[in-house]
Parts: sequence; structure tokens; C-alpha cells
Amino acid sequence: MSETETSFRDLKLDEIKPLIDSGEYDVVDVREGWERERGHIPGSRHVVLSRILANPTNLQFNDRTIFVCEVGERSAVASEMAVALGVNDVVNFRGGHKAWREAGLPLEKGL
Repeated sequence: MSETETSFRDLKLDEIKPLIDSGEYDVVDVREGWERERGHIPGSRHVVLSRILANPTNLQFNDRTIFVCEVGERSAVASEMAVALGVNDVVNFRGGHKAWREAGLPLEKGL
């Protein structure tokens, strides 16, 4: 792998769900507040992507972090930033909240 390539895993729901269920990963929702209010993965924390991009060095991410947005594009950007910051095990949730909702999985409401 070259230095310009990312080293995060890009996983879909069937691969992500066991990681979330394990409780060993910090799940970070990078959507806007209004999106999160409609429903989010239980136990996830909210860090808007614009905040990550504006000041990434002031944020702390666990060595095992899953980034999630609506479909997986914004979370891929956040995943790239986390890799650049030295986070060891970064996972992008490809399909994101859309896939989670379509599977009928539980959501928490509010921020």
C-alpha cells in the first residue's frame, strides 16, 4: 500500500453489526444535528464532519472507531482523517444509517 492510500476498512451492515454489538468500537456519527435527531445508532456519539475537518487534532478517537453517516460518503472522509491522525483500527460503515433503517434495526431519537 502506498502512502497516499487509506488503510481503513469499508464494511457493509452484515460485517459492521457484529463489531457494533461487540461494544469494542466507538461509533461516531458524522451527520448534521438535524439528521441525527431523526434517529441514530444507539450508543453512538455525535461529531459533525465539518468539526473533524476544521480542527482534527483537537479531537480524540479511540483506537477502534467506526464512522457512520447516511450512506457512507461523509464517514469515508472522516475515516481518512482518523487514519491520518494515527487511529489504528478505523472502519467506515458503507451504507450507513440508510442501511441500518432499512434493516429495521433500533434507533435512538434526539441528539
